[in-house]
Amino acid sequence: MIARIWHGRTRREDYEAYTAFLKERAIPDYRGTEGFIRLVFLRRLEENEGHFLLITFWESLEAVKRFAGDDYEKAKYYPEDRDFLLEFEEKVEHYEVFAEG
Repeated sequence: MIARIWHGRTRREDYEAYTAFLKERAIPDYRGTEGFIRLVFLRRLEENEGHFLLITFWESLEAVKRFAGDDYEKAKYYPEDRDFLLEFEEKVEHYEVFAEG
């Protein structure tokens, strides 16, 4: 199993709206990809910024590529992200899951 980890930042005032967008648009997109297992979305407010950490779990690297494309280390963004995110981190991280409890 592969874990894919992405981080994004918003302004404090966009924190709830971006949360809603992720629930309505992004999560169904992940769930609709063959080989997707599950996801965990984490968020926190830190002074004037909202931080979002997304961890998705996939059956294999091939499943990740079905979602992200051949350049699977590149972050995938939606057009609506431009309305919320302060920056666009270029890369995501991937880890092999070797144990879980």
